[in-house]
Amino acid sequence: MKNKTITVVGLGAGDLDQLPYGIYRTLKAAKQLYLRTKEHPVVAELIIAEGIAIESFDDVYEQHDTFSDVYTDIVERLFSRVNEAGSLVYAVPGHPLVAERTVQLLLAEGPNRGVEIEIGGGQSFIDPLFARLHIDPIEGFSLLDGTALAAHQISPGLHTIIAQVYDAFVASDVKLTLMEVLPDDYEVTVATAVGVAGQEIIETVPLYELDRLDHFGNLSLVYVPPTKDEKVSYRQFSYLKEIVAILRSPDGCPWDREQTHQSIRKNLIEETYEVLETIDDDDPDAMCEELGDLLMQIMLHSQMAAEDGYFSVDDVVATLNEKLVRRHPHVFGEKSANDSEEALANWQEIKAQEKAAKGIDVTVQSQLAGIPRDLPALMYAYKLQKKAAQVGFDWDDIADVYKKVEEEYRELHEASEEERAGELGDLLFAVVNLARFLKLDPEEALALTNNKFKKRFSYIEGKLKEAGRTFEQTDLQEMDKWWEEAKHETR
Repeated sequence: MKNKTITVVGLGAGDLDQLPYGIYRTLKAAKQLYLRTKEHPVVAELIIAEGIAIESFDDVYEQHDTFSDVYTDIVERLFSRVNEAGSLVYAVPGHPLVAERTVQLLLAEGPNRGVEIEIGGGQSFIDPLFARLHIDPIEGFSLLDGTALAAHQISPGLHTIIAQVYDAFVASDVKLTLMEVLPDDYEVTVATAVGVAGQEIIETVPLYELDRLDHFGNLSLVYVPPTKDEKVSYRQFSYLKEIVAILRSPDGCPWDREQTHQSIRKNLIEETYEVLETIDDDDPDAMCEELGDLLMQIMLHSQMAAEDGYFSVDDVVATLNEKLVRRHPHVFGEKSANDSEEALANWQEIKAQEKAAKGIDVTVQSQLAGIPRDLPALMYAYKLQKKAAQVGFDWDDIADVYKKVEEEYRELHEASEEERAGELGDLLFAVVNLARFLKLDPEEALALTNNKFKKRFSYIEGKLKEAGRTFEQTDLQEMDKWWEEAKHETR
């Protein structure tokens, strides 16, 4: 029994005169020629001059909302036709293996359908474009799909060709994606029907005008020239890696070069708290800057580790990505989570599995294990209590917690000088327990009070400044009066 075969050929990037003779013969011999689209310079000549019967899939584009669905439908129709005919010829613009999703789908699914996929030749649009725009591809180039473009695909240092820009709607999506990486006025080139006599249109415009052009079609693409503009480079993570490596190099900064994990350890904590301060201040601009400072600490530690042969920042990112995917099976896997409690349960179960895989026996490990030693004492106490509560070591009623706070307060009041530190700690620990029962974070609650105190004290300083006086020239009674005023002014 003869195998079913789909022969895929490319119509090239120009007219019939530029078509290789072998492909011409294949097209001419086809009993029925199937086309992804008849919007190509060669097609009209094939029909009129050569009398070849064709069937195009242009109507499929009108039946679906996404290109993915269009391509899937075309492929299904081709498999249906070949099952009836035994063999057929399918022609696509350009080269079959350049920017042709339907061909990739055919190649992937053909063996499962018992259909052999033969790939013919064809000139892609890349060669005439390089020639027309005087591009040397050895400098590095990227070929991307305009219908599925993402910002992370764009490398500003490469020649970038964006194909499949069929119409103004795709062009608009391309424009918005490019604007995530490049300035709005960055110049790009739109090329339509490159190398086709009488039809070629090449136009260079600022990026913000990209979707305002009127010659988009099946033979249109967008060329984005490479740039070394610092404003663009500054937005690239790869440039940050390069900068940090230079700072740590023999020709870099003497201070950065001298640092160790231990010497900058405190910086990591300080930068974290500076980020928290911007969150409390609801200051997005300051938060952006401080997150950058925090990221710098991570980059420095990663660079030091890379120099010692332990890991790089890429390993840090890979480990994080792997962990996020693994610990969210309800998002990236088969599990489900209808609410945050179920999501947290999934997370805890997977963490336990990870510990077991590392040989950590959670059955003999302390229930209080896993809390970072260097947490602030208030936060550490809160996490200790939460861990203990998970196994039932907890008060049954909040009334008992209030009684415990009162008890610890009395004991502190009655304590000797040597006992006060311990009794004060007991009181604070009891207050943290109360916060937990009230479903409040004690660290955040105290931070709110700290900010409140700071604002009210600043009010007193302002009043003194207005009066041209200093703290030595006032008394507690007057300051208390201003404090009461501040309570109403700073609520």
